[in-house]
Amino acid sequence: MQIITTNDGSHTLFSEQFNEVYHSRHGAIEESKHVFIKSGLDYCLSSLSSPRAEWGSEAAVRIFELGFGTGLNAMLTMLEAEKRNIKVDYTAIELYPVDIETIKVLNYTQQLGYEYCYGPFHSLHLVRWNETHEVTKYFSFRKISESVFKFNIQHSAFNIIYFDAFAYTHQPEIWSAGVFKKMYDALEPKGILVTYSSKVVIQKAMKEAGFTIEKIHGPPGRREMVRAHRTE
Repeated sequence: MQIITTNDGSHTLFSEQFNEVYHSRHGAIEESKHVFIKSGLDYCLSSLSSPRAEWGSEAAVRIFELGFGTGLNAMLTMLEAEKRNIKVDYTAIELYPVDIETIKVLNYTQQLGYEYCYGPFHSLHLVRWNETHEVTKYFSFRKISESVFKFNIQHSAFNIIYFDAFAYTHQPEIWSAGVFKKMYDALEPKGILVTYSSKVVIQKAMKEAGFTIEKIHGPPGRREMVRAHRTE
């Protein structure tokens, strides 16, 4: 792994195995905030008149992430949960985990000004796989060491899916109609999937799986991204 400083000062990784960066070179934190927090979590919460009323006072926002990677999306979501005083149940799947020594060098907590989050961020990588952990008061976390093709995802289990796989050019099989159908079934009705890519071939696969496509403004360096809806 090679550590790269992106345009907003935050780190990303370059994988020689996949010949691909984990985040946008235009800004790792900015991309993650725009695609997954603003367009995913924020949108989901704002579309409900009262999340607590609709899910119950003890219920949590249920998020599934395909492509845990550096843990940046999970960490930002964890910070948002604390800031908003909401509970989040977060499940992430990752077949090629980043080693902890590399994780320790990443500068996300420093860039965000949340030094106290240093411990919880590392905990995301240090906790045991395939078990549920209460990382903070507001953030329940489970990471799955499995291929998305083999993992049996419970139907209607999630409100939001963060689809953050490597680019279509490097992993076209991940962006297939079969995988998107699995994602569609994993969402509850009115659930959403957000991803940074808006390639026509990807939109076609999403529609074949049953999604209603919404193209929205993309993060720095991308004109558009996709928010896909399960309308049933």
